Amino acid sequence: MKQFLIFCAIVMAVWACGGSDTSSSNASASAAPAPSKPDGKKIYKQYCVTCHGLYGDMGASGAFNLTTSVLSVEERVAVITNGRGAMTPFKSLLDEDEIGAVAEYTLELKKD
Repeated sequence: MKQFLIFCAIVMAVWACGGSDTSSSNASASAAPAPSKPDGKKIYKQYCVTCHGLYGDMGASGAFNLTTSVLSVEERVAVITNGRGAMTPFKSLLDEDEIGAVAEYTLELKKD
């Protein structure tokens, strides 16, 4: 019974402190930092690693070897956006900034 009362007291304290104050939430919304640039490496690992591999050279399902690619960033953006061959287009999954970030990241996979 004592544990139950302590639990209830904690819940009530959290509930009381967690109330929404519209004036403070509006102030914090206006002071929020600008959104940061998307993380191309993270997005690559989420969507691309299955076929291209962690280092870009896996080639599963006919995926091109990104370590030897000679495509420019603009060409990579077009391929990621519209797909090519068996590669699915990502224009419905990623926005332009995310696609650009992935294209930029894939340049890092290229071996000189």
